[in-house]
Amino acid sequence: MNYETDFLVIGSGMAGLTFAIKAAQVGRVVLVTKKGSLDANTNYAQGGIAGVFDPDDDFSLHIQDTLASGDGLCEARVVETVVREGPPLIRELVSFGVRFNQDPRDPACFDLHLEGGHCRRRVVHAADATGRVVEEALLSQAHRTPDLTILENHMAVDLITHTKLVSRGLVTTNAEQYCWGAYVLDEVSAEVHTFLARFTVLATGGAGMVYLHTTNPDIATGDGPAIAYRAGAAVANMEFVQFHPTTLYHPQAKNFLISEAVRGEGGVLVDAQGNAFMAEYSPQKDLATRDTVARAIDAELKRTGQDCVYLDI
Repeated sequence: MNYETDFLVIGSGMAGLTFAIKAAQVGRVVLVTKKGSLDANTNYAQGGIAGVFDPDDDFSLHIQDTLASGDGLCEARVVETVVREGPPLIRELVSFGVRFNQDPRDPACFDLHLEGGHCRRRVVHAADATGRVVEEALLSQAHRTPDLTILENHMAVDLITHTKLVSRGLVTTNAEQYCWGAYVLDEVSAEVHTFLARFTVLATGGAGMVYLHTTNPDIATGDGPAIAYRAGAAVANMEFVQFHPTTLYHPQAKNFLISEAVRGEGGVLVDAQGNAFMAEYSPQKDLATRDTVARAIDAELKRTGQDCVYLDI
């Protein structure tokens, strides 16, 4: 079966839903997702979203913290853009129906958490399930949006592309690659459908499941980058996969992350004897950045010969 639309969005996380809602104001949108709509990386985020809202905070401090957390690998221009545009976009989420926790002392303000790598309280949150609250609100807004159709259990297989050769005389001087949509597998009927679109957006999340042990959810299987690569797109920075340094481990169950907010609100990493050790590795102690904490845990395990550390709360 063939479908035609103005915008084809692949992925139902925060990025895909936000784009789809806005694009539906100017054209018809079809959003496809390989699982249920709620099954997205966004849904698993716990801690919150960082933004400058405290009168004691400012953009320069947030930029400084972000560059330090990036360990010299961030592009400063991008960091500045994200930090400065963050607060209005967080307020936009509120307009979409996201209910972040309010400051009990002033209900007109957000309740701000402190997390590792930040020198100020700036993490807006919805209890300890921020991602789920954001995802549910965006889905609700999407279902209320005219000209926006969401198809669950539809997995994109490949992009539909066409190469146009521009020739001058007998010499080919340029090649332009166009995307006309995607081939999509309906997982219920086992049929592959053709989706033609003026614009196709890949918002499929990461590839964390390439690792045996990861804090990424099982759906992070790298479908989007693979689809893009097969279509001829340049793929870069694939080594940057997020791992939370603190997880709850059980030998007979899948591990899951312990929110950064735990350390932000006083949680302390200790060894098997209950001794705090982060002061040996960072002046910020347990509020150090994730990479610093991960390296410290690794060094502590090697030093002591233990197989795990604990988070004392």
